[in-house]
This record gives sequence, structure tokens and C-alpha cells, in this order.
Amino acid sequence: MKLAAIDIGSNAARLLISEASPNSQGRMDFTKVNLIRVPLRLGLDVFSEGAISEKRATHLLNTIKAYKLLLEVYEVKYLKACATSAMRDATNAAEILQNVRQQTGIDIKVISGQEEASFLYESHIAENLDKTRSYMYVDVGGGSTEVTIFSNNSLRYKESFNIGTIRLMQHQVKDDQWQYMKDTIKSRIKGLGPITAIGSGGNINKIFSLSKRKEGKPLTLEVLKDYYKEFNGFSVEERIHLYNLREDRADVIVPALQIYINIMRWADAEEIFVPKIGLADGLIQSLYAEISQ
Repeated sequence: MKLAAIDIGSNAARLLISEASPNSQGRMDFTKVNLIRVPLRLGLDVFSEGAISEKRATHLLNTIKAYKLLLEVYEVKYLKACATSAMRDATNAAEILQNVRQQTGIDIKVISGQEEASFLYESHIAENLDKTRSYMYVDVGGGSTEVTIFSNNSLRYKESFNIGTIRLMQHQVKDDQWQYMKDTIKSRIKGLGPITAIGSGGNINKIFSLSKRKEGKPLTLEVLKDYYKEFNGFSVEERIHLYNLREDRADVIVPALQIYINIMRWADAEEIFVPKIGLADGLIQSLYAEISQ
């Protein structure tokens, strides 16, 4: 059975198509069939102007039309489509999404930061971890950062902070927002023992690839600090050529590292695992749970 998820983020849109099939233990495995990312960068408009420009609204519509054709070719039966931080803040989100729905038949739901954190938790990453330890799941996006803390195999806390890579690039994050994030994380991890971080998002995935680490091996906080220092010494143009990065990755990778480093420092987390999953994976899991009921 093929399932699909569309995630309209502040930096990019993603279509994930997965095949769901039961394994020998009778549990469902989700195999990635295709992932198509389009750098729409809605946050560049929204976080500075408050609304999505006509040009980007057209790009979004054309992206969804293209996704619809792919869904037909792959014969996908079930779809869940969501939009996050930029759409939450855009004053013209409702009319843009209504136009998309009228022209494509695809209904995109704007989800809250709390729902976003919940869907990320749905990716079931916690199931593969040491049940006796405490973990902090950090997903850094263009418009927001979702933090989920679980300990002794249970969810302890989740929150969405309006601190994201595009907001930082546009100097839209104030000191009191950083302070609130710091105070919140420090108070929530009290008494949980050593914290191990788990990171998701395109930027931490890219750092992991550049590090040449083996799958399943964590990155250390020191490695992230080294990359931050290294990247900060180059212009966006230089980063593109030196590290073979796309432009829409080269500019946000430094603010992304700043967020991960701060959160890990405040949580006293020395390591971060990078399982290469994200919101779209959580949406697929949630969709499967819905249709199985």
C-alpha cells in the first residue's frame, strides 16, 4: 500500500511517497519510494512582509500540481498534506490554500507548532532507543524549532519555538525568545539525568553527510561547533563551491547550527544522533494509523 505526505515548510516543500508493508513480526515497515523537495522559501516573504507574494504563491500552486501528477503515476491511495510555520503566520494563507484546493483537489491543513511536534514524535524514533535513558528530539526548520523530550520511554514535554533558520537570517529572533527557550529547556530536563539529542531537518542531515560518520553514529557538540566556526568563515557563495551545497542550504546551515548548538549546550547534551527522518515521516505514520482504525 502506497502512502504519501506533503510537508509545506518555511524553507521547502517536500513530497514523501512510502510503501507500507508488514514485516515478519507483523509490524508495519515504511519504505521510502521517493522524496521530492522544492525550495519554495515561503518564509522569506512571510517573516519580513507578513504575507506570501504572488510569485511564491504561484510556485506553491505549480509545485502541488506537479506533486499531484506524481501521486497519480505512483498510484498513491492515501495522502496527508500539512503546512507549518510560514503558513501559520501568513495573513493570506487561507486564500492561497483555498486556491490550491480548487485547482488540485489537494487539501493542505495548517498545523500548530504543538501538532508539528506531535507528528515528529509519531515518527517512532523513540522506539529504537535505550528505554532507560532521556532523549531530546530537536527539529530545526525555517520558521520554528520543535523540541520533544522523552524519558523512561514516555513523552515528557513538547513545544514549538518561533526560532528558525529563515527568521534568524532575517534578524527576526529577539533576545527574550532565546532566553525563553533556554529557561524552558533547562527547567524541563531537571532530574532526567544525562540527555542525548536526536536531530532532524535538512541542515543536520547535511552536516552528518559532510562528517562522513557511519550511519547510527552520533555527532558530538564539538563537531557541530567546529562546523559552525568553519562555515562562518566563508560567504554563502564560497560555501556553495567548497562544500557542494545548494544555495538554499548554504545560507541557512549556519543559523541552523547556531540553534542546535545552543539547545545542546542548554541541555548538557554532548552527542546528537541523526536518523534522517522528519515531519513527512511522522505524517506517513499518522496517516497509516488513521486508515487502520
